[in-house]
Amino acid sequence: MEIVTRIAPIILALIMLGLGLGLTINDFKRVLKYPKDFTVGLISQLIILPLVAYLLIIVMKTTPEIAIGVMIIASAPGGVTSNILTKFAGGDVALSISLTAIISLISIFSVPLIVFKSATVFGITGISENISMIGIALKMVLVVTVPVILGMIIRKFAEGFVSSKIELFNKLNGVLFIIFFIAAFYEERTNLLNFIMQAGLITLALNVSMMIIAFYIAKFFASGAKQQKCIALECGLQNGTLAIFVSTQIFGENILYVIPTASYALLMYITGFIFIYILKQTN
Repeated sequence: MEIVTRIAPIILALIMLGLGLGLTINDFKRVLKYPKDFTVGLISQLIILPLVAYLLIIVMKTTPEIAIGVMIIASAPGGVTSNILTKFAGGDVALSISLTAIISLISIFSVPLIVFKSATVFGITGISENISMIGIALKMVLVVTVPVILGMIIRKFAEGFVSSKIELFNKLNGVLFIIFFIAAFYEERTNLLNFIMQAGLITLALNVSMMIIAFYIAKFFASGAKQQKCIALECGLQNGTLAIFVSTQIFGENILYVIPTASYALLMYITGFIFIYILKQTN
């Protein structure tokens, strides 16, 4: 995991910079203008997703190492990929961007809290010395919050240029994400089958069940079909780069804790596109 450990902060910061370039103050004002849809998405991702992950861990009697890895990916915010696939699905892209941006900012507090509490519950003692919840939060500020704010500042002073290149920036973010996981999978290529065997079932169960749960929660509480699609995809497509960053910061290069993230990242694209296909067929 040496390569992944070194490039994760850089790739994550670049991805978040790209996210910031795509944001304006209006994306945040939208939350105040349409609070119901945002609140449904926020609760689904920030509260229900970790609870579903925990219940699956209990039911499937997962080992502590895999369990904490599952909680790491479950506590991660949605990634830029969710914005792109929401567009493909005909969902509410503006809501998707708002959820990704704001939950990413909240994650500097929520992720360390969920992960450290989960480690205590599962009896994990492999946390590196001199690593604290505050320490992880501060590191996340540097690779999540600062790049997002910097991206927004750049856009403010170069609005014309940046706004005309948003599609390009989104594609570059996707490329960065792919490069990161290719590097991760190449470095651990001999363990890929083992990853799927150890964590494939629970990560698949988490991914599929959460998209379905979020879809029906949104059906009852959100404004319409576009918001349903957005919230379901936002809860199913997590920021794997951030999850790996958190895992390696807390547990060093112990591959066991990264296995669920690697497995989830492989599966979420497959299930995401299947989900979109089903939605298009039923419309």
